[in-house]
Amino acid sequence: MKLAVVPVTPFQQNCSLIICPATQRAAFVDPGGEVDRLLRLLDQRGATLAKILVTHGHIDHCGGVAELAERTGVPVEGPQREDRFWIDQLDMQGRMFGVPGARPFTPDRWLEGGDEVTVGDLRLQVRHCPGHTPGHVIFAATGHDLAFVGDVLFKGSIGRTDFPRGDHATLLRSITTQLWPLGDAMQFVPGHGPMSTFGHERRTNPFVGDAVLRG
Repeated sequence: MKLAVVPVTPFQQNCSLIICPATQRAAFVDPGGEVDRLLRLLDQRGATLAKILVTHGHIDHCGGVAELAERTGVPVEGPQREDRFWIDQLDMQGRMFGVPGARPFTPDRWLEGGDEVTVGDLRLQVRHCPGHTPGHVIFAATGHDLAFVGDVLFKGSIGRTDFPRGDHATLLRSITTQLWPLGDAMQFVPGHGPMSTFGHERRTNPFVGDAVLRG
């Protein structure tokens, strides 16, 4: 798998471009904005966009989805349908937070835990991980030890749960039952900040590390 991680918008949200090396088919994960910049990156890498993948409905993660889908004609997959209420507010969020062009969209495919998405020959598991938002999903390329976890988990932190329909206990349960079983070696791209591994977070994360949860 070829990977490029591009922080976009004033929120510096990690938008990922994943490319199947065998087919040069590609997907953007969480294109929050700066669509012109993302399309330039796609062109520079010589890849063909096949789809857009969305972890959840917050504007910094999907504010550019409608424009990108319109300009490229590719389908949108994700998140889980419980995040529809966030997606329906994208135009209002865009005005509030100064993200131009953000507007609602309807995914071509709502996702559920246990689903699979493909990008060329690449296969990614879908896991439903509510807590930050009710319809949050993550994408795990288990054959490459790489996951895209949105705002569920960060290096040294976890997602906020003070937004509407967020829940702290649910988020911890999502991390421990949906992320940790993927293995300590699994690297992850978080929604913001640097990459890490699940093993590192189990050892050191002050919110969801093993020692903290046992304590």
